[in-house]
Amino acid sequence: MCEMVLVDIGHSNCPQDGCLQKHLKDMSAMIDDGAYSHIYIMIDRDSGTEKNHVQTTSTLLESFAGQKEKIHILDEGCVASSWYCFKQAVDELDLSAVLVVTSSQRRNMLQTYQSLLFTAVYSFEYAALFDDSKCLNSSSHLRKNIREEVKTFLQSLPAVTGEISILRSSFISDSFSHGFTTRTGGISYVSTLRSLNLFSSSRRRDPNVVVEENLRRLGLQAGFDPKNFHLIKTDHASDVWVIGKPEPPSYDGMVTNREGLVIAAPGADCMPLLFTDPVAKVIGVAHAGWKGTLKGVAVEMVNAMVSEFGSNPSDVVVVIGPSVGPCCFTLDRDSAEKYYAIHPDCVKARGSPRPYVDIRLATRILLQQAGILPHCIQDNTVMERPLFTLCTACSPDAFFSHVRDGINFGTQIGFLWIKNQCVSG
Repeated sequence: MCEMVLVDIGHSNCPQDGCLQKHLKDMSAMIDDGAYSHIYIMIDRDSGTEKNHVQTTSTLLESFAGQKEKIHILDEGCVASSWYCFKQAVDELDLSAVLVVTSSQRRNMLQTYQSLLFTAVYSFEYAALFDDSKCLNSSSHLRKNIREEVKTFLQSLPAVTGEISILRSSFISDSFSHGFTTRTGGISYVSTLRSLNLFSSSRRRDPNVVVEENLRRLGLQAGFDPKNFHLIKTDHASDVWVIGKPEPPSYDGMVTNREGLVIAAPGADCMPLLFTDPVAKVIGVAHAGWKGTLKGVAVEMVNAMVSEFGSNPSDVVVVIGPSVGPCCFTLDRDSAEKYYAIHPDCVKARGSPRPYVDIRLATRILLQQAGILPHCIQDNTVMERPLFTLCTACSPDAFFSHVRDGINFGTQIGFLWIKNQCVSG
């Protein structure tokens, strides 16, 4: 059953006498059964004069007088901003089922906005109460580039919290550009996604267009073009994509020697790993959660750099980004025992039902076994330099965390690229 109603008054400038009053009467009758506690009415100011707008508002309030306490008017100046304001209301109430009451002519246009600004978390029903094909202004938005309108609107929004802050490691050579993001400086407003969330999925409330805007802002700050950006398609396994070969449907690592190509790994407790070889000019990124660590994704990264590009493991530098620490991460006994087999120090409180597990230490040990020199790995054990591999679950102001925030968690990333080499003539 729908929990909220969005009434679209975008046809309000119809030149036919009595058209608006009739449509409003029909809409009011439809939602006057008391089943809806939240009714939002959207006025499209783009399609008419200020005089028409004032008349529409007055008629609107008269028509819905019986539901006055439930009514909220969306008078935001454009359809994109009204839809966004409505989405904020839905999210604040933690609801998901919406009924949209509109005209037959505007239904497709509104569905386009919906598809851009909402994810599969939400469900929509549409009720087209009348055919407004004779209304001169009814299809004006259908001729616009709606996606560009939405993107332009999102670009105008201020950051929800703070400024973009990027963590960088002194371990990585100046031949490369890199960074790990924190959670500030973006436009995502849902509490567990606030504010620089960099991943959208069908199970979360941030749509792709919001993540794209967050990425655009990150690119401006970090100095890369989002068009050159590639994010790992995680599967919590150990497959590595050698860029240039056919791209697999999912993978948890990428390696390349192409200059200017920005590669990135997500993380929200899972480890974003950055690999650089300043001798062979090769880079790689990996996403390593507890499953991927056991499956050997870090070792597979080293193997790919060696076999595909001739890297020597002793030249490779690995930086382990912000991730859940052994202070906050537990596993069931059987899974913890697999970490104990890597090294006993990887497991604390071994006899408890859910022992604490150190996935970072396990990664360091596996990397060293693959030939990476101990002093070429940066993690939380490196004490002579500023602490870099911070615990995501312990730092709610700085990082997203699945362990802490649950299923609708946000995502930060580690990103890396090879700088373009200028050749003097």
